[in-house]
Amino acid sequence: MIWQRLRRIPWATFLLLLIQILVFIWETLNGGSLNSNTLIRAGAKLDVLLVQGQWWRLVSPIFVHIGWEHLLINSLTLYFLGMGLEPLYGSGRFLVIYLLSGVGGNLCSFALGNLQSVSAGASTSLFGLFGLYVALGVIFRNNPAVRQWSRQFLVLIVLNLVFDLFLGQIDIWGHIGGAIFGFLLGTVVAKQQFLDAIPTRWRIINTIVLVIIAVALYQIGVRRI
Repeated sequence: MIWQRLRRIPWATFLLLLIQILVFIWETLNGGSLNSNTLIRAGAKLDVLLVQGQWWRLVSPIFVHIGWEHLLINSLTLYFLGMGLEPLYGSGRFLVIYLLSGVGGNLCSFALGNLQSVSAGASTSLFGLFGLYVALGVIFRNNPAVRQWSRQFLVLIVLNLVFDLFLGQIDIWGHIGGAIFGFLLGTVVAKQQFLDAIPTRWRIINTIVLVIIAVALYQIGVRRI
């Protein structure tokens, strides 16, 4: 009984929140979260460092934030999205999708974004969770309520990307990449009852597409440096 209750606790969401809060405290104590050098030391993405072998910068920027407002907005968004999605997908799958969406977003930024910018934040992964909600509309396409829910998140993605175009210093390519990876991962990494609703050929195709996109983005990024 106790074990079943523990399994229902969204520990992955709480773990992710804890890590980014601890990283932000470190930033504050080591030069401030608005200091570029501090951000880079904390793990922010800088393209030239990626090609020098610092591959972990595809993951670490997810937990680095620029200013307390950035941290607060992303933390609240993660909390509310996590409370809804983690129970549906399971903590382990949710964690994998969150991290890989962030990696996908950072790869897209690496390939198509500003070469000189220092980028950080959980938004690449959060857009992956938006994409995950859209994927639910595909998985449960015969459920009108879920499809409506999914369409609302698709509109949310589009509106956010439009706002990104008019706001300075926003990594729009990271957001686009995160949303695409989150959508595709949502149809590949899921509970069996979800996967039963998706033809096997589509799961295989989406897996291959994910790998091709990731490799292509990396190659494009390397050739730009």
